[in-house]
Formats: sequence, C-alpha cells, structure tokens
Amino acid sequence: MRLTAHTDYALRILLHAALVAREGDGLLGIGKVAQEHDISRNNAMKVVNELASAGLLETVRGRSGGFRLARPAEEITLGAVVRLTEPCLNLADCEHCILRGNCGLTGMLNRAMQAFLAELDGQTLAQAAEGSRLPSRARPKLLAVEPARADPV
Repeated sequence: MRLTAHTDYALRILLHAALVAREGDGLLGIGKVAQEHDISRNNAMKVVNELASAGLLETVRGRSGGFRLARPAEEITLGAVVRLTEPCLNLADCEHCILRGNCGLTGMLNRAMQAFLAELDGQTLAQAAEGSRLPSRARPKLLAVEPARADPV
C-alpha cells in the first residue's frame, strides 16, 4: 500500500505543528512550511484547510497569522488522519474484477487494511513527534521578549 501525496503532506504538516507546539506556542506560516517540505503553497493550503475543517488545526487570519494544532498531539491518532485524507482505502479494484463476489482475496485484503488502520489508531501524533526534531531553519521565529531588568538602587 502507498499513501497518497495528500496524506503524506497532511502527516508532515501535522508533525511539524506538533514539534513546534512541543517547543512553544508559535504559529506556522503556510508559505514557510510549504517551502521547508517542498510542497506547493496551493497544496499546503488545501491540506491545512482540510485539517482545520476537521478540527485538527487552528488557523489565525491576518498579517501575522498562521496555523497551529487545535488540540494536543496526544489526542490525534495517525489512523484518524489517514481515514480523513485518503480518498479510498481499498487495496485492490475489486469493483471491476470478473471474480468479484467469488474471490478469497477480497477478505484477506480487507483484513490487512483493518490491521493497518488498527495499528495507526494506536499511534498518536505525539508518539511520532517523540523521535523527531525540527532542523533550526524550520522553526518559526518567535518574538523574543527581553526580561525586565531591576533598576539599580
């Protein structure tokens, strides 16, 4: 089985957002994330909008807007993301096969897909983020706040 590029982009964007959330509360810009992951801005925008509509990302409009995780990475399963973004989870085109209805392969492939999804249902975005690190160039630039200095007495 091979996941579509759309699902690949969704998983990468969510993982990127989870890594940023782990380090602080920065907003990610679509243009920068698209560039970092070598995704067209248009495709990144579609993915972010779909993930936002599903309640996985929160978007902030405006000049200094962007997006971030809408809920904790521990609550987002990879299985849910794959189900959301994959247009078809059938492993074979049984619809157009002359053996349809009389084939032992169909049940085997369905069980394999269910096992695949069950494995992903047991894995969270937080678990995927545990073994991942953002390169420094991919981190959002957060505004640095100077600590207050005590007046000399």
